[in-house]
Amino acid sequence: MSDEFYNRGLEKAKQKDYAGAIEEFNRALQVTPYFPEAYFQRGLAYYDSGEIIQAVSDYTEALKLNPESMEAYYSRALARVALKNLPGALEDVERAIRLNSNYAAAYSLRGIVRRKQGYIHDAIANFKKAAELYLAQKDKENCRLCLERIKQLQPPDKPTVQQSNSPTVTIKSEKEYFTQLLDKAEKGDTREAIEDLNWVLKADPQDAQAYCCRGVVRCKMGDYQSAIADFNQALKLNFQDAIVYRNRGKARYLLGDYQGAIADFNTALQIQPQDALVYVARGNAYRAMSNYLGAIQDYSQALQINPEDAQAYYNRGIAHTLLEEMQQASEDYQKAASIFLEKEDWENYQQVLNSLNKIHKSLPETKNHKYNLLRQRLLRLVGGQWEIAQRLIQQKKDYFPQMPEEWYMQKVITELERDRGN
Repeated sequence: MSDEFYNRGLEKAKQKDYAGAIEEFNRALQVTPYFPEAYFQRGLAYYDSGEIIQAVSDYTEALKLNPESMEAYYSRALARVALKNLPGALEDVERAIRLNSNYAAAYSLRGIVRRKQGYIHDAIANFKKAAELYLAQKDKENCRLCLERIKQLQPPDKPTVQQSNSPTVTIKSEKEYFTQLLDKAEKGDTREAIEDLNWVLKADPQDAQAYCCRGVVRCKMGDYQSAIADFNQALKLNFQDAIVYRNRGKARYLLGDYQGAIADFNTALQIQPQDALVYVARGNAYRAMSNYLGAIQDYSQALQINPEDAQAYYNRGIAHTLLEEMQQASEDYQKAASIFLEKEDWENYQQVLNSLNKIHKSLPETKNHKYNLLRQRLLRLVGGQWEIAQRLIQQKKDYFPQMPEEWYMQKVITELERDRGN
C-alpha cells in the first residue's frame, strides 16, 4: 500500500503538483514509517515548493535510515546553501563525493560553496573536475555551464583573494589564464601547461586561442611540426589572427623554412602593421637568408614602433656585424645592453656584452668607447645601482688622487671580480 502512495507522489511531483506529492508521501510514511525514499522524495517536494527547512528535516530522516545515500547528502547540501549554512553544505557535499568520486554535480556544488566562502582557487578546481566528469558522461550542457562558471570567476578586474593555507592570488581573465600557462612553460613546466591546454581543448574543440597557446608551448618544447599543426587549426577557426601567423612564422623559421616564415610574417603585418615583434621576427628570417640589408630595415622599423625594443637593437647589431659595420654594431649593442640593464635582464645583458667584446678589437680604441665598456661591466657587478659604483669610485679617488677616470673604474672592477672569485 505504501508503494502505491509513494508512486502516486512521484507522479504528482513530475507534474509539479508539490502539495499533492507531499500529501501522497505523507500517506506512504503513515503506512511505512521507515521508508527512506519517501522521506527523500518528500524533501525534494518541500524544496521545490520553497519550504527549505522542512526539506532539510526530511533529508536528515532519510539519511538516518540510509547513511549511504549520496543523493540525500547532495540534496541536503543544496538546501543548506539556500539557508546559507555553508559549513554544513560543505560537509554534506564532501560526504556525497566520498560515496561517489565521480559525482559531477557534487563537485559543481562544492565549487559553488567554495566560491561563496571566498576560496576561488578551490572553486575553480571543483568546477574543472565537474566539467571533466560531465564531458566523460557526454553531458555537454552541464560541462559548458561549469566552464562558464570558471570564466565568471576570472574577470580582469577581480581583486585578489586569500586562499586557505595559501598565499594571496589574483583571479585571472581568460587571456591572463593563457598568459599564465605560457609563463609556466617558460619556467620549464611545459608538461603541465600542455595537460591544461589539452583539457581546455577537450572541453571546447573550437577554442582557437587554446590551439595557439598550445602551439607556442610546443615550440618551447622543440616540437615545431606539432606546433604548426596547432597554429593551422587555430587559423581554421580564426584566419584573421595576426598573433597566430606570427607564431607559425617563428615555428617555420626554426624549422629552416625561411620563405614560409616570411610569408606568415607578411600576412601578420597586413592584419597588424604596428606589431614590432613581427618586424624583428621577419628581420631574423631575412638575416638567415643573408639578406642583411632587408633585416636591418625590419629591425629599424620595429624600433620606430618601439624605441625601447632591446632585441631589435641587438639583432640589428648582429646584422651590422655581418656587414662588417662594426661601429654601427657597437652602438646598437650598447643601446641593447643599456635597456637590458634597466630591465635587470642579466642573461640577455651578458649575451650583449659578449657580442661587444667580440667586436671590440676591430673598433678604434677611443676614450668614450672604453669608458662605456667599463661602465657597463661595473654596473653589472653592482646590480645596476650606479650610486653604489660612484661610492666605490670615490673611495679609490680618495686613496689614489689624480688618476684617469677609466683607471678608477678598472680598479673597482678588478677588486669586485677578485672578491667574488671571478
